Amino acid sequence: MFADSFTEANCGEAASSQEAIQLAMAEPWDLIILELSLGCNGGLDLLKQIRRMQPQIPVLIFTVYGEQQYALRAIRAGAVGYVTKVSCAAEVVRAVKKVAQGGRFISATLAETLSEHLQSNHPESVHDQLSDREFQVMRLIGSGKTISQIAALLSISDKTVSTYRARILEKTGIKNTAELIRYSVERGFVD
Repeated sequence: MFADSFTEANCGEAASSQEAIQLAMAEPWDLIILELSLGCNGGLDLLKQIRRMQPQIPVLIFTVYGEQQYALRAIRAGAVGYVTKVSCAAEVVRAVKKVAQGGRFISATLAETLSEHLQSNHPESVHDQLSDREFQVMRLIGSGKTISQIAALLSISDKTVSTYRARILEKTGIKNTAELIRYSVERGFVD
């Protein structure tokens, strides 16, 4: 049975991805509610790491990022639900209850998007062709970060970032960094 209220004894809160991982491992949680903007390496990486370490714990994404930006990637990465912070309170409560009871939660809008993606004649968006890491690098480039800044944030080399950038341009057909920034901004991929 799902309780309508939580006590502090069975709740935890993390301010960083490292804290989130420590908390995920500390107790047998019924549910993890994850914000995708948590941590500098990206919430999708954190989600995948939590799912590898605690595959039995359902993860609900509760985020500032719209469904068009991350929902499909989050579901593919192992989230069992996705709800945005602009959702009404009743929808958030429904999502938490459903996931805590072992179900999955997606909004009607996201269900329609998933249905469209399953149709064979539905063209993929340009950014859907990117791997999660490429998408992350695209977002960082779109937010105005330099190759060196991205490399430092992701703990990879400048050359690796440049390789990701080249792959992004090739896969998307975008011609240069300025167009990539415009594409990212227009679609709301930058913070």
